[in-house]
Amino acid sequence: MTSSADWDDPSPSDPSRIHPPLRASDTERAETVRVLQDAVARGLLGTDEADQRMAAAFAAVHRRDLRPLTADLPPAPSSPSPPGWGALAALTVAQLRSSLGGDGGERLRAGRVAVVLLLTFLAVVVGSAFVDALD
Repeated sequence: MTSSADWDDPSPSDPSRIHPPLRASDTERAETVRVLQDAVARGLLGTDEADQRMAAAFAAVHRRDLRPLTADLPPAPSSPSPPGWGALAALTVAQLRSSLGGDGGERLRAGRVAVVLLLTFLAVVVGSAFVDALD
């Protein structure tokens, strides 16, 4: 057992005696658990090992207790941005080509072109109304 004299005259060879360990916050514990859950989703950890590590994360008192729980996990890849309007436009053009081209390159018919244009117009109107409703 250490006495108070040990804190008064810390040994330079033992830095933990100079600076006591910092306590972990609930936010730091939750972030560690989030990293572990992501590791399970990416197939890096099995559920049993992840359960043990998450229990240890919730029980951690000091920051130093959290570091080893994720030290062997590679960082998560940066998530790509959502497809956005460019992908939607490309999909629409591909759908129009498919719809207008028919089977085996048959001739375009005025009725088919009119229906596709009307449906495209309706999709744009409904989409813009939905976007306006979100703002």
